[in-house]
Amino acid sequence: MSLLQLVIISIVQGISEWLPISSSAHVLLTANIFGVSGEDELMVNAMAHLGTLFALFAFFWRDTGRVVKGSFELVGIGRDNGRLTDGGKLALLILVATPPALLAGLAHELVPGLDVLRSAYVIAGTTIVFGLLLWWADVKGPRYRTEADMTLRDGILIGLAQALAMIPGVSRSGVTMTAARALGLSRTEAARFGMLCGAPVLLIAGSYACLKLATADAGEVTVPLSDGLIVAGLSFVTAFASIWALMALLNRMSFLPFVIYRVLLGIAILAAIPLIGL
Repeated sequence: MSLLQLVIISIVQGISEWLPISSSAHVLLTANIFGVSGEDELMVNAMAHLGTLFALFAFFWRDTGRVVKGSFELVGIGRDNGRLTDGGKLALLILVATPPALLAGLAHELVPGLDVLRSAYVIAGTTIVFGLLLWWADVKGPRYRTEADMTLRDGILIGLAQALAMIPGVSRSGVTMTAARALGLSRTEAARFGMLCGAPVLLIAGSYACLKLATADAGEVTVPLSDGLIVAGLSFVTAFASIWALMALLNRMSFLPFVIYRVLLGIAILAAIPLIGL
């Protein structure tokens, strides 16, 4: 894989990971165009996931600190009069939102025949359908709930929605933001919680990819570690910029630009299938 290909894939991953447009669809399509597959694809994905994850931690550093501190409260350490603080509640909400996605990811690894979900037709369909669902949830009506108003039921429902992200084109960020908006959260709160609840899943997925790389046979991985670090660095920078742009945009307008982009992308993929054989 050339350095230019690595740079392009890194930028694509970084920009799309936390936006509601499906990073898996964008990276998969880019990898298919470049002919990247097997352990090399795994290496690039693992390094890119690490970069985008640390970008999330850096941007939401206050929330990250609250979650880390609040996690100790969940096991009874540091509780104030036996009650959870705001950080403890946020950690609990993220915790209950995580298992459905992990179970879906496990099923994706163990159930044979699910590679059919990586087809261009599936990506195009999910890109359009879940884009329209985001639009529906966003225009249902004015909703101004915040994290403080969330219940365990909200966390569980958003977690169940997140499980659908195993299908390329759905978008983990997009489907969690859709569910959060449908449950009444404001746009910025939906985006923030949607990204935060995806962090544990991304951390586990990235760790699993690194484990598979560590146990791969010699010669299966042709991308050197130095190139992997380039991927991680570029993904970090572009992901941080995309999170900043998303939050700034949602303070001023709706999710409509992402909906329009998803619909146009889905149509473009369908049109390109017979032309370039995606």
